[in-house]
Amino acid sequence: MGIKKEVVQLLRRAPARLTSTKQVPVKMRATKSPRDVDSWRHDNVGRLMNSAIRRFEARVLEIMKDAGYRDTRISHVNLTRNLDRPGTRVTELAKRSAMTKQAMGELVDQCVLMGLVERVPDPADGRARTVRFTKAGLEWLDAFRKAVDQAELEMGDEIGQPRLESIRVGLAKYAARHDSLRPVD
Repeated sequence: MGIKKEVVQLLRRAPARLTSTKQVPVKMRATKSPRDVDSWRHDNVGRLMNSAIRRFEARVLEIMKDAGYRDTRISHVNLTRNLDRPGTRVTELAKRSAMTKQAMGELVDQCVLMGLVERVPDPADGRARTVRFTKAGLEWLDAFRKAVDQAELEMGDEIGQPRLESIRVGLAKYAARHDSLRPVD
């Protein structure tokens, strides 16, 4: 059975597996011919998730363009998905985004020029600066939420809402200990 069929079958059984605490060993892929020796490089779950996220984000950007936000790039999404509504320091944004502070600073500069965010004094430390959404940035954020909702709806229509929910639950469980996207308390 090919890896794609295995993934589909696993996803069909996912709801039952997600509620179980029993550990299920991962089967090693059997190679069928010399041509298949490297198939694992293309059919592994990480690669499949990466391909899916590219498709999903491309669709979100397309919807954003249709809503009038033609200058939106994935890098801007990377900043804004990590930015807390009350504001976040650049160092924390860089950490959450797995970027250098300098690269995040440049990204913040771009978003300032676009009118999405502004730098303001940090209320907890007057020497530090916090990045926060502008009014236009909050409107952009609302359009982004709608674009994500639309892309998720389309994804659910294509693969089935129960499967999409299983994927959501499984990924949330898998990533829970390493979630750098949650606001700092």
